[in-house]
Amino acid sequence: MTTSETSRYVRLRVELVLEIGDPEALTGAALERIAADEFMPDEERAHARSAVREDEAEAIAYLVDPFDVVSEVPGIELAQASWSSEQIDYDPEAEEWDLDEEDGDDEEDGEDREDGDSRP
Repeated sequence: MTTSETSRYVRLRVELVLEIGDPEALTGAALERIAADEFMPDEERAHARSAVREDEAEAIAYLVDPFDVVSEVPGIELAQASWSSEQIDYDPEAEEWDLDEEDGDDEEDGEDREDGDSRP
């Protein structure tokens, strides 16, 4: 690809911290989404159900879709997306969680934190 072809692409990084106020509602919604997915193979469906029952972060990963974030933005097409979720220790008073501070670029540290599902 030439420079002009690659300059059409933009990487958008978003980091969210979510507080789970109703774990049963979250798990129930994820189980409903899994049951409604007509393209999910039965073996994967069984694994998904087990995972969301054991871990709220897994439930969130089944419910949050990056396409939903950009689907209404005019003039763009989602070329690729990946996401993951994990349970964390969160202290809103801790300096490390200050959203006003610039984070270092993970790729500069040799880390690529993107994993999870990928859609072309």
